Amino acid sequence: MGKKTYHVQNGITNQAFSLETITDYNSIRVDPVSNSQETNNDVPIKKTQERAQWGNDKEFLMSCIAMSVGLGNIWRFPFTAYENGGGAFLIPYIIILIVIGKPFYLLEMILGQFSSRSAIKIWAIAPAFKGIGIAQFITLLALTSYYCSLMALTLFYLVASFQSELPWGKCKQEWGPYCLNSQKGNDSETSPNGTSLSNVTYLSSAELYFYKEVLREKENINDGIGLPDWRLTICLFISWLTIFIIVIRGIKSSGKAAYVMAIFPYVVMFILLIRAVTLSGSADGILYFITPDWNKLWTSSIWYNAVAQCFFSLTVCFGAVVMFASHNKIDHDIYRDAIIVTTLDTFTSFLAGCTIFGILGNLSYELGVKDIGNVVRGGTGLAFISYPETIVKFDALPQFFAVVFFIMIFVLGIGSEVGLTSSIMAIVHDQFPSWKQWHIAAGTCFFEFLIGLIYVTPGGQFMVTFVDYYATSFLAFLPAIFEMLVVSWCYGINNFLDDIEFMLNRRLSIYWKYCWSFLTPAIILVIFIYSMINLELLTYNNLLYPDAAYVIGWILFSVAVLQIPLWILIAIFKKRHLPFREMIVQAFQPSKHWGPMNTEVRKKWLEFKEHRRRTKQGVVW
Repeated sequence: MGKKTYHVQNGITNQAFSLETITDYNSIRVDPVSNSQETNNDVPIKKTQERAQWGNDKEFLMSCIAMSVGLGNIWRFPFTAYENGGGAFLIPYIIILIVIGKPFYLLEMILGQFSSRSAIKIWAIAPAFKGIGIAQFITLLALTSYYCSLMALTLFYLVASFQSELPWGKCKQEWGPYCLNSQKGNDSETSPNGTSLSNVTYLSSAELYFYKEVLREKENINDGIGLPDWRLTICLFISWLTIFIIVIRGIKSSGKAAYVMAIFPYVVMFILLIRAVTLSGSADGILYFITPDWNKLWTSSIWYNAVAQCFFSLTVCFGAVVMFASHNKIDHDIYRDAIIVTTLDTFTSFLAGCTIFGILGNLSYELGVKDIGNVVRGGTGLAFISYPETIVKFDALPQFFAVVFFIMIFVLGIGSEVGLTSSIMAIVHDQFPSWKQWHIAAGTCFFEFLIGLIYVTPGGQFMVTFVDYYATSFLAFLPAIFEMLVVSWCYGINNFLDDIEFMLNRRLSIYWKYCWSFLTPAIILVIFIYSMINLELLTYNNLLYPDAAYVIGWILFSVAVLQIPLWILIAIFKKRHLPFREMIVQAFQPSKHWGPMNTEVRKKWLEFKEHRRRTKQGVVW
């Protein structure tokens, strides 16, 4: 068969090349295009400001690990699994990670790397859907605000760990008579095998310390959440000051810190796991965690919580993954990194689950409670009860391990919070490019600190649960569905796959095509609808919120979600001078700014797209 030569036009010259000789589309050379001229795609090629890039590929990978493999695994996954029946939750969670988590993570990485833009600017891919980015920005603000309050609690425990005796190890008289010492050699009213000698339910000193000493928690918030606790306020301020110092120079500073934030926590986690599995009764707890309850697989709340945990753990649908990837080189092997991070995230969740449920098995043994699901109160504070419970039982140097552990938790929090805060800063900087980096950093951190004061009040954990539900978990569903449908059906899955091929110089498998186009959005939609049908009132530790709280929650949810139809109407209104059909088409088609930001890369991309179009049409000169 003879060699065929194809000609590609760029609006100025005709270039000839052999299709058989092209193995790297990035190597297609084009003639310079002046600013006043456009390609035949009517897309202007303008000189753009270069986006800051990672120092090397490892910085990006470590930053993604530090952000995604963080408190979502160590803090949120255990209490979510605990509240959903342990093993009954594990199977749905693994399924969701495979069919939703991995496709979403890869999708957002690709969008960020290809466009070199943040979570709102990427919607040049379909300007009418800019509201998706704004809805995710609102979610991002809410998530970032309460994340640092967890770091404040960690700092409080870290300072307390320097005492000669860990303060949560023994009961205090003011905590009441039904307290069981967490540390070895307790003198409470139990028999040698841990069975209670009365019908009274005992609580561990670690649990009572958290609620009565650290939080000073109110029984309910019917009369308000109270004023900020000065001790936790100081811890919150130090946490935000730390974040500010790291993000002040953008990825140039956060990338270097990512090595420590990604690697150090695993050393401590393995130490805790080893200690947890050696405790009496731990095997029962781990079995509770890994044994599936097939009857509960049909419960809508489990699947809903699995999706919410997946989004939270991987930090997808908040804009952070897009932001990190936007600082990559166009040809970075993002597929490899997406698989590494999502797999490591799953492994870390399983590791944390075995540790926590091993501890709960031990508590069940000591408290004489047969049902592990009723050992402690669930909720956001579970990790601050279970982990300290293990540390105080260490035979040697419990104070040392407590210090190391809470440093680890703080480092994990920094890793995630740096990613979230940097995403807010990137969005603001994209909208106001003339603003200085440190001004944006200072404004963002101070604003979030002020919001965070509500979480360090006596009713703070009520607020964490409230915001986590209405402004992050529940809110993430609809923008996520629209995000995937817009890329697959509005922009076009084949166009998207062509862009990926241009970037990576290879075609992704058909699995990803059908996940992005059908499977993933369909599963999310079904779970969301099923959850709405079976919706129950939000509670905290089985306590209902005041009626006004539910109204505020739905208003917050509605304000964010309504951004999507609002910006669709705005985009159509801007094209009102056009005939109806053309008005709709132009509102939903990619804007002239969509594509790689780098000028030279953009030229190559336009040539690649034109070559692909000509090839599909079979046009040969």
